[in-house]
Amino acid sequence: MSDPVRQKVIAATRTLVVKVGTSVLSREDDTLDEARLESLASQLQAVRETGRKVVLVSSGAIGSGIGLLGLDKRPDDLPHLQAAASIGQAHLIRRYDDCFRRRGLHAAQLLLTANDFRQRTRYLNVRNTLLTLFEYPTIPIINENDTVSINEIKFGDNDRLAALVSHLLDSPLLVILSVIDGLFDGDPKDPASKVIPLVESWDESLLKLATTDKSARGTGGMQTKLDAARTATAVGQNVIIASGQNPHVLAQIFAGETVGTLFMARGETVPAWKRWIGYSSKPKGRFTVDAGARGAVERQGKSLLAIGITAVHGEFFKGEVISLVDHDGREFARGLTNFNSHDARRIAGKRTDAFAEILGGLRYGEVVHRDNLVVIT
Repeated sequence: MSDPVRQKVIAATRTLVVKVGTSVLSREDDTLDEARLESLASQLQAVRETGRKVVLVSSGAIGSGIGLLGLDKRPDDLPHLQAAASIGQAHLIRRYDDCFRRRGLHAAQLLLTANDFRQRTRYLNVRNTLLTLFEYPTIPIINENDTVSINEIKFGDNDRLAALVSHLLDSPLLVILSVIDGLFDGDPKDPASKVIPLVESWDESLLKLATTDKSARGTGGMQTKLDAARTATAVGQNVIIASGQNPHVLAQIFAGETVGTLFMARGETVPAWKRWIGYSSKPKGRFTVDAGARGAVERQGKSLLAIGITAVHGEFFKGEVISLVDHDGREFARGLTNFNSHDARRIAGKRTDAFAEILGGLRYGEVVHRDNLVVIT
């Protein structure tokens, strides 16, 4: 039965970003589940035929490589993990391309690392590539470049990657497909536990519902999926966590049926520029600020002035992303600094009218202007 809330979410969706985990794609022997790939391809084609754009963020390269190499278990050391990823990625993308070609589409492979999102130019290049691919009969398939990146092999990175990819696109719905039916109100192994169908506002207590279990072949767990949901909903995007073992899951989602757990967007959509500042780029330093400055930034939408800064940490240049933290070290905002670290230390705690004497001129009145500032709590 259709749900009015979900129908509204689907009606607003212009781009579908689907993240699929290794355990959804693989059999017990670590070989790819061909029937699952065919089902996924059919469902993605059906969504694309509604006029929506479609992106697939797919795990499975390492798992596929393990199966092809006949290994008894997932390697523990980085070189062998990277070797498995190298072998498995070629096989994985070929199988996807086979499935999509039967439906008149092509698989377009993008292998990314964290630096592709942290550096503004590379970030925009990824976005432009995706937008161009949408002009053709293709399904962009994104995976982390496990063969060269250490961080990307760590626990659950593809969940975060999917959230970052959704930041790049217009009116996205992020669907994370796993081997469980959604977020449960208790231990999923307990028959009395039930799926929570709707999360309307984020609450840190939700993290307590995430078990520490992870699948035998994947690297993620519910914790990483909730982190991804929190990141996406914070910038005004909707997220659904559901079971990829359901062969009709995407069809049911786009019919507005109550499938999995829907996490509603928090507030209005954050502009793309601010999404990059707040959630994609890595801060180069941080400002510790007093309670008055935090209140002005967080609740009143004001710029950060030097008089509210009590300490400057790190070395950075003008125009780089920095964190704003309170006296307890809790980060609450990020922004682009108008001053490098040397000058920021000289004016910290000072009134704006003192800048000219200290710096030999008044270049900016604000250390971080509100147009380049994002509250992330």
